[in-house]
Amino acid sequence: MISTLELRHIIECGFQPLSCTCTVNPDGSLMIKVFDSISGRVDLLVTAVTTSELTSSRAIANLIGELRSEMAAHQATGTVVLSR
Repeated sequence: MISTLELRHIIECGFQPLSCTCTVNPDGSLMIKVFDSISGRVDLLVTAVTTSELTSSRAIANLIGELRSEMAAHQATGTVVLSR
């Protein structure tokens, strides 16, 4: 089992060079916000990522890949807001 602190760190590093904050919601799910640190523009906001399936590095990498794909697909339209 990966600790929440380690999981948050891995996810935040997975979106570099953009900035990412990953916070724990009261229900134990994660909120992931990816943004440009200079302009403050939010590129992605995911409000309820369940951690129960994020038990391996592969699962975490798959999540980051899916979210990066969502960002790329919606890049022209602005911020992507998802609830998982």
